[in-house]
Amino acid sequence: MAGLRSFGAYIPTLRMPRDMIAKAWGRGSLGGERSVANYDEDTLTMAVEAATDCLRGIPREEVDGVFFASTTPSYKEKQSAALIALALDLPKTVRTADFGHSLRAGTSALLAALDAVKAGALTNVLVVASDSRMGYPKTDLEQLFGDAAAAVLVSANDGAVRIDGAVSLADEILDVWRTDTDTYVKSWEDRFAVTYGYTRSMVDAARTLLKQSKQDPKAITRAALYSPDSRSVQGVVRELGLDVKTQLHPTLIDNVGNTGAAHALLVLVDALQEAKPGARILAASYGDGSDAFLLTATDGIASVQKRVRGVKGSLAVKRTMPTYERYLAFRSIAELQPEPPLRIAAFAGATVEYRDRLSWISMRGSRCRKCGTHHFPIQRICYTCRSKDDYETVRLSDKSATIFNYTLDNLAGGMDPPVIETVLESEIGACRIYCQMTDGDPKEVKIGQPVEFTFRRMHEAAGFHNYFWKCRPQREGGK
Repeated sequence: MAGLRSFGAYIPTLRMPRDMIAKAWGRGSLGGERSVANYDEDTLTMAVEAATDCLRGIPREEVDGVFFASTTPSYKEKQSAALIALALDLPKTVRTADFGHSLRAGTSALLAALDAVKAGALTNVLVVASDSRMGYPKTDLEQLFGDAAAAVLVSANDGAVRIDGAVSLADEILDVWRTDTDTYVKSWEDRFAVTYGYTRSMVDAARTLLKQSKQDPKAITRAALYSPDSRSVQGVVRELGLDVKTQLHPTLIDNVGNTGAAHALLVLVDALQEAKPGARILAASYGDGSDAFLLTATDGIASVQKRVRGVKGSLAVKRTMPTYERYLAFRSIAELQPEPPLRIAAFAGATVEYRDRLSWISMRGSRCRKCGTHHFPIQRICYTCRSKDDYETVRLSDKSATIFNYTLDNLAGGMDPPVIETVLESEIGACRIYCQMTDGDPKEVKIGQPVEFTFRRMHEAAGFHNYFWKCRPQREGGK
């Protein structure tokens, strides 16, 4: 029987109070705050973060599938899952696939992973969903949407969570959509969308699943359900005969926002972080129909809860977006050009990216077999003993490091000056690594400060995205 071996999540450090958005447009606030991806983050980098969290303590070579889901992928024509697999340093034999074009994409990927595992084709499939949707400025959707990613590892054994049943129902309706030329999400009148789309599909799928599983709604410990806003889910819960106060898990709308294709899995991960062995969880997503799942936490869930950061670990670390104008610049809604650039233009080449991908994307260094010296990036000739082509590669992205030296560059420009340039010393072999720091306060940077690595988007050049690893102040939890 298939189950979830592990789970994880990532919510960006930046949060924007909805009062800040409302004030900018002279309108009412929906209250609370929403998460905002930093200027160097996108759905792919957030997916790598969530997947890394999910895979803590699990040998990477055991993962044989990566299914990625998003309605806002970095590329329209280029597979994201393959790049995620490379960033995670997974085996080359891993099966990769992208899922998109629906808010149900995350759970569609989960259903596909379950089928593959049950059929015996794969044994450990990483399912990761990530979204960063944009609502038209001034509208409720701009306030409601949030950025995040969630991941689960579907395994051939029960693992930490047993999946007892699943139901998928399709229902065509024009309630929320984007055409191939739209930047912002469009929606029909709220009452129509909630009544005839969301509520009807969610209730039908969940009720069908409970009936097939012969499960009494009162025996459900937690209902981890997708919701377009903070209130609509309550109608679904009542129609299913569940108690809103005791059985409904918080929707995360008030402090994170609606995270699109990632939201159903994000709420599920949050519920699993609190679940005790034997807890029964009803999970469901929505988008032109609904996918519903019935899960049971096993004795193995406690070990996963200890090693991952999940939703709660992400929420514990936050910075407030300084201004609404900064958010507009991050999203390229407004151009930020305070002065002419003082650095040469960014350059990139597909051949260089391909040649150095093990260092730049997988963040592998080299270890000299003769003298043991570690290098980054990979070096054919050892700095110490000068031996040639006698090395083995080692992964550095999941290792901690400390700041050996740093500088604050106020002339580099960019979205968030000053740029914090660092030289790090890895815990492995005292290897020195040069990289930029992100999500950090320039006033708090110091020599000897513990840091961890994070996969980020560096710049746009040659018509494609350029990714590399940065460092950030070490977070608590999941060490």
